Amino acid sequence: MTTPVKPAVIYYSSTGTITEIAKELHDAGVKVGAEVRLLKVAELAPQAAIDANPAWAANHTATADIPQATPEDIEWADAVLFGTPTRFGNVSSQLKQFIDTLGGLWAQGKLADKVYSGFVSSATAHAGQESTLLALYNSIHHFGGITVSPGFTDPAKFADGNPYGTSHVDAQGNNPVDDTTRTAARIQAERAIKIAAALKTAA
Repeated sequence: MTTPVKPAVIYYSSTGTITEIAKELHDAGVKVGAEVRLLKVAELAPQAAIDANPAWAANHTATADIPQATPEDIEWADAVLFGTPTRFGNVSSQLKQFIDTLGGLWAQGKLADKVYSGFVSSATAHAGQESTLLALYNSIHHFGGITVSPGFTDPAKFADGNPYGTSHVDAQGNNPVDDTTRTAARIQAERAIKIAAALKTAA
């Protein structure tokens, strides 16, 4: 990669599933020569709620050193991969709050013409994974961004079965991120970077 593509992996995770997928996307990007930023959005839940759930508290502590995303990270990036758990079939309030801070960049046209893609997790199968990604992509249309979903562009995608983005069913923490999900994340990262590189070259 002559001029490295600059992807930002920006996510919210409560109990750690999305954190694991985000790290997989980050590592896949680094392996193909991209300059990747791994970033989390601000937590909005009260500390008492976090402390009441051991997995949530553990992830909160384990990710303390991951930088918090800012609008400047979006401006810097050629590609943005947004990650969120499902919340009643929709984007988590934490990620949505971050997206809602991007109005200034949007007004300046600085969100347009970038690659965007999404990844998601839920506790159970068919629990709003696709609707969450589609809801996320509504914002991308308003940005004037370029939605790059993984589709079924690799035979391995038929194993996880979600053309909208990487997704994982964590079964309330009983189903750790597995090789199927990690492979899907790698495919998604590589595709987003490939398209971003082509756009960067053509610019």
